Formats: sequence, C-alpha cells, structure tokens
Amino acid sequence: MAAFHHSNPTDRDIRRVLQKLLIMLSLGIICVSLFYFLAGCCESDIRENSISQRPASEFLLSGWYHDRNGTLYKDVVMVQNEDGYPVAGERSTITPVLETNNSVKDLMATRRLPQALIIGVKKGGTRALLEFLRLHPDIRALGSEPHFFDRHYARGLDWYRSMMPRALDGQVVMEKTPRYFVTVETPGRVHSMSHDVKLIVVVRDPVTRAISDYTQIISKTPHIPTFETLAFKNRTNGEIDSLWSPLWIGLYAQHLERWLAWFPRAQIHLVSGEGLISDPAGELGKVQDFLGLQRIVTDKHFYFNKTKGFPCLKKPEGSSKPHCLGKTKGRTHASIDPEVIRRLREFYRPHNQRFYQMTGQNFGWQ
Repeated sequence: MAAFHHSNPTDRDIRRVLQKLLIMLSLGIICVSLFYFLAGCCESDIRENSISQRPASEFLLSGWYHDRNGTLYKDVVMVQNEDGYPVAGERSTITPVLETNNSVKDLMATRRLPQALIIGVKKGGTRALLEFLRLHPDIRALGSEPHFFDRHYARGLDWYRSMMPRALDGQVVMEKTPRYFVTVETPGRVHSMSHDVKLIVVVRDPVTRAISDYTQIISKTPHIPTFETLAFKNRTNGEIDSLWSPLWIGLYAQHLERWLAWFPRAQIHLVSGEGLISDPAGELGKVQDFLGLQRIVTDKHFYFNKTKGFPCLKKPEGSSKPHCLGKTKGRTHASIDPEVIRRLREFYRPHNQRFYQMTGQNFGWQ
C-alpha cells in the first residue's frame, strides 16, 4: 500500500495567512501611490491655473523668484544694462535663493522661440524701442543681438531657443537684430521657424539714417574716406553708389518686398524712428497693440533729454536719477556737404514714394 505524505495543517494555515497579508500589503502600496499621484496632479493644476491667471507684473513686483542663467533670484526690480539703461525683470541682488522644493520649480519659466522680432533697421532706433518695450512686464526680450537668421543659422533652432530669456505663459518672447531686414535669406528662414511670428521694423529718413550710420563707422575706423567720397560712384556726374551699405540699407521698399513675399502685411508693423523721438508713448502704444498686449508703457515713463536729443526714461522706483541710452546713442552727426544731402534726397524720393505705397503709410521724409 502506497504511503502518502501529508503537510502539517498548521503550516498550511500560516502560508495562507502570509499570502493574504502580502496581497493586502501590495494593494495598500498601490492605493497609497495612486492617492499621492492624483493629489499631486490636482495640486499642480490648481497652482498652474493660479499662476497663468495672474498678470506677469505681479511676478516682477511682488518678490517672486526669477531665473537668470539657471539660478533663482528674488526681489526683481529695475536695474541698468550695459548701456546704463533700465531693464525690467532682472535680479536686484547677487545672492542666489536656493531651490528648496518642487513648488519653486513650478514657477520656473521656460525658453521658447520668439513670437516677435525687431528686424530693422540699423540706426533707425531699434535699441531705444527694445529697451522701452522691456519695461512691459509681459515682454521678455533678449538684450543682445543673436544674429541667428543672418550669421548663425547653421547652429540650429535648439541653439537659438537656448539663447532666449525664460518666459511664463502669456509673456511675449522677442529679440532684435537689425541686419535681418536687409539679409536676402532671412525672410524664408524666419518663415520656416514660424508662419505667425510678428515682425517690427523701425524706419527713419534714409538720408539721416545713412549719416548716422557713417558717424558710427568713423567712430570705430576714423581714417576711412569721407562720406561725400563714398556716397558717389562718380562725384562729377552725381551718380550715387547705391550699393554702399549706409545708402543701400535705406532702400526700404526693395527690402520690404522680400518680406512681403513670405508674410502678409498685417504681420509687419512699421515704427517711425522720428515718431519714436517726438512721441515715444504714441509709438509704443501702437507696438503694444500690435503685440496684443495691454498698454502699460505710457507717456508717464518718458521725458525728453535736450542734451541727447531723444527721450529718456524717468527715474524708476528705487533710483535717484533718470536713465538714458548709453554714450554711443545720440552722437553728433558728421558734417556733410549740403549739396550732397540734396542729391541724396533726390535719389531716395522715388524709393520713398514706392515704400509709402507698399505700406499705406506716409512718413513725410523730404
């Protein structure tokens, strides 16, 4: 008769109890994990909604943390940039605030490709426009000129994005590089990045602009030929050298035509360089409208500096004196033969008229 081995009933009961405990423990861990996951999502949604519904100005004026080169700083106020000009949204202390919890990470803004570009023109007033716009709490603008679409395009969009300042949802990211307007390849490259990007061009009387351009050139290379010599192919018969860069840049209609081949007129906003001097608040108001922003930068921010000959910002809170653009702005122009100026005005007249017709705006240049 075969013998059968029977396990101890007590051992069998113990195993069953242990299996049940293991199952209950596993279910408990799963339930707790699920609870924390759902609670975290809800908390994140509440926090993100509360952030997105608050104007960016609150973050700048109420002591929220601000990121600069990957380090968090607190107490954001106006400070000066390298030109001695006030810049909104920069750190006010040199003491970093250490990141202590995940809620601080949620406040961190992200780097995005720009939604607006100041594409020109050189010596038209682009630096002044950029610095005035940077007063707006919903604008995050790169201070330097990245020259991505004209010089560094081969580096790719990831590199370009890494150059941008961090921004919160609802803030407009922008940069300015005046050379974009006159570079042949740039319109198509910008269009490849974004079909909806908003483009801003500051234009100025092309004769005055050319003299200002030449004044800047001789400040760096004082031994070049005179303006009168460079402006003509043949001084005797008065033939203008339209390919000389200071004069070529002023052929606005020719350059704008390339942009209109890629972008509708409604996506291009023209700023009067003269208006930026005589009525900065008016020009800034139209730019803010174009960008879809509230008119926060107004006439209360400006005063006219008679010495420099252009508007400066009234002293910001916490500062004892007003702020103007740096020494390189507002230079006394080189003295040019009046007859040369007359010939240049004749040369530009048909080009200006064509530009007025293309844009639907008459800038009143002589």
